[in-house]
Amino acid sequence: MLKRKHMLYPTLAETIQKVGELPVSDERKQVLQVLISYIQSKLDQGQNVNLNFICTHNSRRSQFSQIWAQTAADFHGIPVNCYSGGVEVTAFNDRAVNSLMRSGFRVSSKENGSNPIFSVFYSDESDPITAFSKVYDDPANDALHFAAVMTCDHADENCPFIPGTEQRIPVRYEDPKAFDDTELEAEKYDERSLQIASEMWFVFSAIQKKGSLSE
Repeated sequence: MLKRKHMLYPTLAETIQKVGELPVSDERKQVLQVLISYIQSKLDQGQNVNLNFICTHNSRRSQFSQIWAQTAADFHGIPVNCYSGGVEVTAFNDRAVNSLMRSGFRVSSKENGSNPIFSVFYSDESDPITAFSKVYDDPANDALHFAAVMTCDHADENCPFIPGTEQRIPVRYEDPKAFDDTELEAEKYDERSLQIASEMWFVFSAIQKKGSLSE
């Protein structure tokens, strides 16, 4: 968990300041309220909160969502475990990785065939967020009970049953893949990443927690 003494990387801190200024529409707030209510209910009952962000290939939107959600949760002192997965294995797309690096995260990787395993850091003191493409029930997603947060329409519509799910929460995002290999590629990946960041910040800033954040 991110403590106040843990300093965000400077570029990331600037990005997060901008993220906090991005508007979240009333329509999206209604969508996100379902996620807020789930998290709040689990915390109020003293239960672990496990969020599994799911998209078909676990390559772009679900990875953005896991990383921004975990960062937002840690920053706000909310004890949440964020995971991500798909219905088939591909790889964490390099374009998405580069977008996160432009936002200020520091990223390292190790070879794993065609599916590298990335370690994503928001500060020097933080534990890494491990990111690689995997199916939603991969052993790395170490939670028996979780909310399935559906980040794409294909997975939401074609994966009607997900074992272990306590609640299914559609929070769909447009796929930046449509702009691959175009002049707008970097702009659209950053746009989607920052939209997800702003919405995860909105979610976790709305959570009421007991006690105060550790100093």
